Amino acid sequence: MVLTSTANASPACSSASGRDTLPLVELYTSEGCDSCPPADRWLSTTFPADNATASVLAFHVDYWDRLGWKDRFASADYTARQHASMRANGGTFVYTPQVLVQGRDVDRAKRVAAVKAAGTQAARSTISLEADDGLVRVRASVPDKASRRNAAVWIAYTDSGLVSDVKAGENRGVQLHHDHVVRALYGPFAIDDAGEASATMNVAAPKERGGHAALVAFVQNRANGDVLQTLTMPLCKVL
Repeated sequence: MVLTSTANASPACSSASGRDTLPLVELYTSEGCDSCPPADRWLSTTFPADNATASVLAFHVDYWDRLGWKDRFASADYTARQHASMRANGGTFVYTPQVLVQGRDVDRAKRVAAVKAAGTQAARSTISLEADDGLVRVRASVPDKASRRNAAVWIAYTDSGLVSDVKAGENRGVQLHHDHVVRALYGPFAIDDAGEASATMNVAAPKERGGHAALVAFVQNRANGDVLQTLTMPLCKVL
């Protein structure tokens, strides 16, 4: 639920994006996919929970659930996001595991280089986040008029250190470890004609908690998938 807020007290957590781009890395994965655990490990190893090189989102999709094991982190909404990314990339099918860097499908051998290259670019948007007592406020600005078209801001609640003992499906008998798991996704909140977006929402921590909970905000073009800027803010208190 999106609310408005007039509170003047200092927030418990706050952060703002920098001048350079903080790249967005997305992994589309599933506990029902036997080729996904290596990608999960790659994500955890390359981007530890306290990394400062990228904003990282692990989206668990639900189309593997029908094959014997229901992934409790999966959502049809994340599957829909993967399909939207497919269309933005001009693709014709989705698959797991899939890694996107800055909204683009990147070959395995080029992923780290793509992240490093994106991080050298000047940001095309600014983002700020504030969180206190279950309320989260996001503000985003896109100075360049041409970049505003189709731009919107999203917020993801992510968690790390989650463990599953899989008892059926392709990964039966395997213990899986997950980081940067998207537990909730809010938005899109459109950038207006003046280049601004602002929203305040209720955000509650999930019942099953891991460690290193964070909020990840990102500004992205909804038509072509281009990512203008991101911001990752570790939560300094439980919502």
